[in-house]
Amino acid sequence: MAFLTHHICRGLSSSAVRHVVIKNVTIIGGGQMGAGIAQVAASTGHAVTLVDTNEDILKKAVKGIEGNLKRVVKKKFADKPEAGEEFIGKAMQNVSTSTDAGSVVQGTDLVLEAIVENLKVKQDLFGGLDKLAPAHTIFASNTSSLSITDIASSTNRLDRFGGLHFFNPVPVMRLVEVIATSSTSQETFDSLLNFSKMLGKTTVSCKDTPGFMVNRLLLPYILDAVRMYERGDGSKEDIDIAMKLGCGYPMGPFELSDYVGLDTMKFIMDGWSAANPDNPMFAQSEVLNKLVSEGKFGKKTGEGFYKYK
Repeated sequence: MAFLTHHICRGLSSSAVRHVVIKNVTIIGGGQMGAGIAQVAASTGHAVTLVDTNEDILKKAVKGIEGNLKRVVKKKFADKPEAGEEFIGKAMQNVSTSTDAGSVVQGTDLVLEAIVENLKVKQDLFGGLDKLAPAHTIFASNTSSLSITDIASSTNRLDRFGGLHFFNPVPVMRLVEVIATSSTSQETFDSLLNFSKMLGKTTVSCKDTPGFMVNRLLLPYILDAVRMYERGDGSKEDIDIAMKLGCGYPMGPFELSDYVGLDTMKFIMDGWSAANPDNPMFAQSEVLNKLVSEGKFGKKTGEGFYKYK
């Protein structure tokens, strides 16, 4: 999804950029994550433009947003149907779509990407948009595993670049990891924090380390459970039960793996393993590799560690 590919130097220091109140948001990527972020932002009064190269994906995303809002209204406005209809109407008025990222970013406060987890693709996207977006515009990535610093390196607005890691499904999950690189200005970081809070989210401040906080703790925990299963130290069913009843977790590690997606887990772990080949915490798992090679990614394919009807 390489919308644009070139960049130029803007020559603007962080001291020249004031605190940005984010009102107009451009979200690149019309998949489940991008649409979820768009829904939450539109519902909280932000003007949102959802961008994708595929018009059909955008139509599906808008339809999904409206459907999700109707489900929200049934609970939130059960006794006030007219207010519920007004809520949906206002939110949907805040959503527009485009297949031309270059033209859209010229009037935006924040560009947030939620596209494929591929460093080169993300660098090409932001490198191209850098010369088109206004000087005050903040760039942010929703990556769950890649280095924000590496993504930002294709631009000349390192001080106006950060990370906003949302969790799926976005309208339900309350957390946002707000990531600052060593070059992110305090003004930019504050703007990203305030924006996330305006969405009704709880924020945690993260440095640009592999996996940030949640995934850096979660994935090694899951892989330790998988290795325990590989060694024959316990069945996957018993390990799941042990962690749910012993630690109070809502899901065991194998159930959670199937929900996250085994392909997603492998992609992240492969990246960490390549960057840290001597760290046993990131070592490959034969069972995980086998399941992924067979196309068994978890709930989304009907089978992972468990089978789903």
